Amino acid sequence: MNFNEARRRMVDSQVRTNDVTDIRLQTAMETIPREIFLPVALRDQAYVEREIAYAPGRTLLTARDFSKLAAIAEPKAGDLVLNAVAGSGYSTAILAQLVDMVVAVESDEELSATAQENINALDLSNAAVLAGPCDAGAAEQGPFDLIFVGGAIEKRPDALLSQLKDGGRLVTILRKAGVSRGVIYRRNGEAFACTEKFEAATQAILPGFEAAKSFVF
Repeated sequence: MNFNEARRRMVDSQVRTNDVTDIRLQTAMETIPREIFLPVALRDQAYVEREIAYAPGRTLLTARDFSKLAAIAEPKAGDLVLNAVAGSGYSTAILAQLVDMVVAVESDEELSATAQENINALDLSNAAVLAGPCDAGAAEQGPFDLIFVGGAIEKRPDALLSQLKDGGRLVTILRKAGVSRGVIYRRNGEAFACTEKFEAATQAILPGFEAAKSFVF
């Protein structure tokens, strides 16, 4: 399989056609080899137009969902970014092309090590992966200009929001009443405003970001 050609087709058909116009983001997605972030047995599926589960609680979002989420985040030079769910490192690698520094967190120690290996293999010196609870973030490394949560959540991520700089933003996919939507939270002092931006396909809730279950009598 020609992965380089598949990567170009992915950006042409799944990114540009979905109103993702940021040239820097398009270039990063054309450059970073998405396949290396999947187990060998799944690499030939890296550019198909569907979500790919590759580890317990971890999926590779569709290129459409991922690119739209990254686009609404508006990553830029000078940003200090927290990638709250590193997985195998794909989102960290993309963000590292667009900002000054990315601190990533992954609760699965084996995945955390794999993500760092992938980052090192790409010679990305402005990204580091820490092992720890994803929903707790990395307060000691913050505060952050941008927090990226690359998957679906069911509740407001208060612990992460508290790690934003004033004026900072957090992007994620919020799933409510069976519908997933890409959203952006913006901090203004101690207040946080949430704006819905697009409908997303993903349905899998990230572990640690589930809503509390309530009993119905």
